[in-house]
Amino acid sequence: MSLSTRKKTQQVLIGNVAVGGDAPIVIQSMTNTDTVNVKATVQQILELAATGSELVRITVNSETAAKAVVEIKNRLDQQNCFVPIIGDFHFNGHKLLDKYPDCAMALAKYRINPGNVGRGKNRDPQFQQMIEFACRYNKPVRIGVNGGSLDQMVLMRLLDENRAKTKPESLSAVTRQAIVLSALESAASAEAIGLGKDKIILSCKISNVQELIQIYQDLSAQCDYALHLGLTEAGMGSKGIVASTAALSVLMQQGIGDTIRISLTPEPGGTRVKEVVVAQEILQTMGFRAFTPMVIACPGCGRTTSDYFQKLAKEIQTFLRENMPEWKHKYKGVEAMEVAVMGCVVNGPGESKNANIGISLPGTGESPVAPVYEDGLKTVTLKGDNIAEEFHALVEAYIESHYGMYTASD
Repeated sequence: MSLSTRKKTQQVLIGNVAVGGDAPIVIQSMTNTDTVNVKATVQQILELAATGSELVRITVNSETAAKAVVEIKNRLDQQNCFVPIIGDFHFNGHKLLDKYPDCAMALAKYRINPGNVGRGKNRDPQFQQMIEFACRYNKPVRIGVNGGSLDQMVLMRLLDENRAKTKPESLSAVTRQAIVLSALESAASAEAIGLGKDKIILSCKISNVQELIQIYQDLSAQCDYALHLGLTEAGMGSKGIVASTAALSVLMQQGIGDTIRISLTPEPGGTRVKEVVVAQEILQTMGFRAFTPMVIACPGCGRTTSDYFQKLAKEIQTFLRENMPEWKHKYKGVEAMEVAVMGCVVNGPGESKNANIGISLPGTGESPVAPVYEDGLKTVTLKGDNIAEEFHALVEAYIESHYGMYTASD
């Protein structure tokens, strides 16, 4: 599916990043540092942005956090990092934006949860205050409904209506309706207060894959707001990656979604950038966008008892990703390149021929030679102990000779 088959939504400009409309699907992430710790937060934002996060959200939950926002933005500017910073507000956002206008101006977007903006009689006035600040400072807003913090007034209203039906629906069905309705009613209220449709992004996040798909299908069918996709509390490791991929891939294949986040729980002491890499790989493997040259490698079998091809595949993948921040400003189209690192003669030559450049390493019992193919033609056969280094050099030479240099007019 091409981007042209995505559902056309209202485009929203977040700093210098366009979301929705004809813009490509945008990747965003979130820091897990204490925002008050300016140094750590700036460092994590720099890491996320360097990896490819196009929007970064930070927690703004206290007066000290609100005070820190301006300093964070200034330090990022000083390091020529202009990724838009989004403020994540719950419970007290109306007070913080009122007391710290510099924070309100420094942020590129506000994130509001209708279930946490206020309780009872305070809910509507505090929501209105948040929207009025967005109007005053000309900022877009993501109205983000979460299943774990759903507006109970909306849910109770729908449950009352459901009980009066001849054939009541299940609790899960009513909850899904309440999540969608909370987002739509909040967006309508924001527009009534004065916020334009081009300043509104909606999201409806839960942690169940099948229910998330149904919710976004219903939401997309009822509006043309730009939509942010994400499976909330996706989990750790392979579980989080698989769950997020399953949910978001189905929706994007149906033309739903303008910006995504992969909400992975980091391993203890692990880096936060994994969620950005996973988001990039989902979009690239589905053909929506290209971010870095892809390595095609076989899984290995009894023909490949040596781990040489595995090590080389990992080295090449690391080499490509580490160099991509420089290459993307230097070589036009390099992000779409494919490199094959294959482990035996069964599929090795064929996959290598289909890639831009590929190597077919010898399997168990095969001749100790490694033919290299460029654009379908065998160009050289590598032998000896320096195959890895020589193939690295060939990949780099291929990039320099096949991808045009960017010019000032590009």
